[in-house]
Amino acid sequence: MTTQHNEKRKIVSSKHLANSEAWQLSEVELGLTVFYNAFTKWIVRCASAAGLSELSPIDVLTLHNIHHRDNEQRRVDICFMLNIEDTHTVNYALKKLIKQELIVGKKRGKEMYYATTDKGHQLCEEYRAIREECLVSGLFSGHTDPEELSKTAAHLRALSGMYDQAARAAACL
Repeated sequence: MTTQHNEKRKIVSSKHLANSEAWQLSEVELGLTVFYNAFTKWIVRCASAAGLSELSPIDVLTLHNIHHRDNEQRRVDICFMLNIEDTHTVNYALKKLIKQELIVGKKRGKEMYYATTDKGHQLCEEYRAIREECLVSGLFSGHTDPEELSKTAAHLRALSGMYDQAARAAACL
């Protein structure tokens, strides 16, 4: 195969972003874009199957973050863990989750702390059961190596650090 033929077969996010030596980064970006859209579709539909169809991806992630810690969380902690800069989106999710009685907020000093309610706990457990049935059950059926999955997670965390640094640099331009 010629190099020209190989270049035509690159699966990239945008051809104009793949004109350098680092064209593989555009390939990763397309993979991340497709993965992000599939992942957010999955978590919303899984939450819907668990009983709540009106949750957005941020709502689902916020609820799971609060529940996973099994102790009270501040908004700033949730934003930090989810790497969300726009605290207003998390604040909106918190209000929505409170209204649906999935979490409760308690004020301590000047800070609000959030925890899952019994209803929120039940939803998270139903979500977990559906996740096990629909996603996890097929994950390790010979197609996915658990060690490779951990390596992929480490690569994604490293890439997120690079993108965060690049975002800070771009903000200074």
